[in-house]
Amino acid sequence: MFNPALQYPIFGPEIFCPHCRQPIPALTLTDTYLCPRHGAFEADPNTQELVHLQSGRHWRQWEGEWYRQHTHPDGIRFEIHEALDRLYTQGFRATKVTIAHRYQSLIASYLDRANPRAPNADGNPRLYGLPVEFSPLDEDDRWSVINFLLDQEPGVPVRYPYFRLFE
Repeated sequence: MFNPALQYPIFGPEIFCPHCRQPIPALTLTDTYLCPRHGAFEADPNTQELVHLQSGRHWRQWEGEWYRQHTHPDGIRFEIHEALDRLYTQGFRATKVTIAHRYQSLIASYLDRANPRAPNADGNPRLYGLPVEFSPLDEDDRWSVINFLLDQEPGVPVRYPYFRLFE
């Protein structure tokens, strides 16, 4: 007997586009999803990643949300900067950023260390003026997918991708 689920990629018959968050259909009998605005995305069953074929960008999913997997420091820095800007425009202020440990070597050279004119009292590196911590290595599986968490003023962690802020 033929199993109809086998005719779709690993994420099912439809997903939300990681770029525009619109539902996009799977192409049957392939590992591909097709967004009318952003083109083809291929699902890799071995790595559980979604790859945008035009740009080569990779995403992984955690709790139904797509997280871009960065390979260049500017990508993760830009994502953090955008999240801080969105938080600020909503009237909140971040107090700390926790970055996935897998990015530590990628962005280490971009972190502000103790400045002789304005030394950090806590000794932690800073990014955009915020203290930076890195996630624990083996404590939580989510850190193999998500990129960072921001703590905001009341101490409530906010997880990104940005579209969670608007739901």
